[in-house]
Amino acid sequence: MIWGRCLVSAGRQGCRCKVSFIKRHYGFLPDDVKSLRAVVSPDISKIRNIGIMAHIDAGKTTTTERMLYYSGYTRALGDVDDGDTVTDFMAQERERGITIQSAAVTFDWNSHRINLIDTPGHVDFTLEVERALRVLDGAVAVFDASAGVEAQTMTVWRQAEKHNIPCVCFLNKMDKPAADLKFSMESIRQKLKANPVLLQVPVGSGKNFSGVVDLLTNQKLIWKPGSARDDGRVFDTQTLDQCDEPELVQEVGEARAALIEQVADLDDEFAELLLTKFSDDFDAVPPVKLQEAVRRVTLTRKGVPVLCGSSLRNKGVQPLLDAITAYLPAPDERHHDLVRWYKDDLCALAFKVLHDKQRGPLVFLRIYSGTVKPQTAVHNLSRNCTERMSRLLVPFADQHVEIGSMSAGNIALTVGLKQTVTGDTIVASKASAAAAARRAQNHSGSGEGERPDIILSGVEIPDPVFFCTIEPPTMAKQADLENALSCLQREDPSLKVRMDPDSGQIILCGMGELHIEILHDRIRREYGIEAHLGPLQVAYRETVLFEASATNTLDRTVGERRHVATVQLTVRPAEGAACEVTFTKELEEQLSAGMKEAVKSGVDSSFLQGPVLGSPVQGVSALIQSVGAEAGTSPTMVSACVSRCMLKALKLAGGQVLEPVMSLEVTVGEEHLGAVLGDLAQRRGVVRDIQSRHDDKVLLASAPLAEMMGYSTALRTLTSGNATFSLELDAYEPMSTQDQNSLLRRVTGLL
Repeated sequence: MIWGRCLVSAGRQGCRCKVSFIKRHYGFLPDDVKSLRAVVSPDISKIRNIGIMAHIDAGKTTTTERMLYYSGYTRALGDVDDGDTVTDFMAQERERGITIQSAAVTFDWNSHRINLIDTPGHVDFTLEVERALRVLDGAVAVFDASAGVEAQTMTVWRQAEKHNIPCVCFLNKMDKPAADLKFSMESIRQKLKANPVLLQVPVGSGKNFSGVVDLLTNQKLIWKPGSARDDGRVFDTQTLDQCDEPELVQEVGEARAALIEQVADLDDEFAELLLTKFSDDFDAVPPVKLQEAVRRVTLTRKGVPVLCGSSLRNKGVQPLLDAITAYLPAPDERHHDLVRWYKDDLCALAFKVLHDKQRGPLVFLRIYSGTVKPQTAVHNLSRNCTERMSRLLVPFADQHVEIGSMSAGNIALTVGLKQTVTGDTIVASKASAAAAARRAQNHSGSGEGERPDIILSGVEIPDPVFFCTIEPPTMAKQADLENALSCLQREDPSLKVRMDPDSGQIILCGMGELHIEILHDRIRREYGIEAHLGPLQVAYRETVLFEASATNTLDRTVGERRHVATVQLTVRPAEGAACEVTFTKELEEQLSAGMKEAVKSGVDSSFLQGPVLGSPVQGVSALIQSVGAEAGTSPTMVSACVSRCMLKALKLAGGQVLEPVMSLEVTVGEEHLGAVLGDLAQRRGVVRDIQSRHDDKVLLASAPLAEMMGYSTALRTLTSGNATFSLELDAYEPMSTQDQNSLLRRVTGLL
């Protein structure tokens, strides 16, 4: 229902001249620091599980530090540049001034419990964002107000959309000279395809930014520097007066009218309220009614509230905390259909694992139903094993506090789950899982043989794009290196470790140069191993060009036992990146479940090593037409026969190398634009668009990942350090015949 601009203009009257002055003091005195040992399980309606997400350097960690300070859980304001922040506690994070792994903190604000996860902004650590958003109920998207929506902002926004997470936007760095409210709002609208609902108007601009006007209450919130040690705890609240700056009064009036109109368009209940009770004066709508309407709009994801501030200058963070509790959902307002079958029994998802030298693996759980208690046995439904949870902790970055129990809606940190990994479903017992399955089966009316799905969906893990060899300094350190890699791989599922079958070397596969560099540094610092890395190489993919059929027979005698198997199959190109295995209708009915598993195992193993470079295969469909095996032939031999047949078919189908192509965004001054374009052309880059952003140019392009190695150094040289860029994997695209032949010659050492 669209009520239109005419309704607002008809009912709106000018601002009334009211004068009030209140000095607000949020938070606690510096020596009145909150104790985490006082933590109790709050009512589920008072819990907010949120994540902070943004592009690199938008101010996520600084915003988190202010939240902790104003809520009374830290004594001092942490600073990224000083390396003393709570959530960036890793040595690499403090040295580089970036967030590498997500960190969870728990604190209270206005009688609400906030479980907050500060996520990385760098694309190499996108899994950290993905697994955090998987278990959160809401998110705060932080923007640099001078840049608006940037490349990685779009990535994390898509991740939030995938999980249907309501968001609040915070336009940070309003104190920058180039900060632009209208530009940022338009970029949210255009680039994110979202509907921004502006709730605040900034007072002053650039260095003169001093506060905001709350459009719901028409109140000015002004942060006045009181001393050299101005921490932003105290700010003045004044009702906007006609005697204030005429331009500000006019801007606020227009913005509030637009807010009321926009909310009426998005929420029928609020529109009806306007027409029935406040048709003569829309300005008379109580702020609480407008707030309730904005909350409904946010929870239905029809719009996203937008607030302003400057975290570094300690302005605007307290109203952001108020917005988190006011507009983002409680756990019981997010519906998880599968969880209802467990009723009051425990159902939780393991979404992150850390290794502690003293306590062993620490597993983060999001509790969806039931209660978790220490010294109890729990059942891992994903791995069909039972483990004992020895201790239960409240997460607070790298400091944790033990607690006696934790109820649904919370995020817990557990000790003792030695087999659990990211994405596993944890329940109270096998019996509770069976009871949940019966409830789901009775509700769906499925047959006896059909097992309903009672396992929570896990975390989608991206494929690595880089790989390199890694070797211990001595053979005596080989076992230590393998143990370190095993621990790191459990912590970070985007890290893949495999053994090269030809050379016997360990291959490390990661999401980017920085990702592998950080892993190498962690092996050195945390495990004391001076491992050697080989040259970084791009992880290519392979596919096929044509349809091809092949037949293979395996006849082998092992000891006194003869194994004979014959397979006929056809491979063809398939849409999408996934590979699939199907059987003819007759074969589907003939083969036993065990034989089908053996065939699929053989096909899957062949998909791991393509016919051209030995890279993983994608976009291929395999149709199994016949499978024959003499009595006594083991499933392993059938699987080996299928694998050999698949390799033969893939070669006949014409192997095609696919290379990862990156989406590139470069922000550079106009004086350096020509040099950057010239360099990009030499890297086989394709320019999609050149946009203007204040005095800079924003170059949008795509380029093969193989050509972007060392681009950071090259760009810094070309522009004297006056440019920034971001890379994101766009797609795997076929290489030209010339480029593929050149790659093959390099790989085989002919050049």
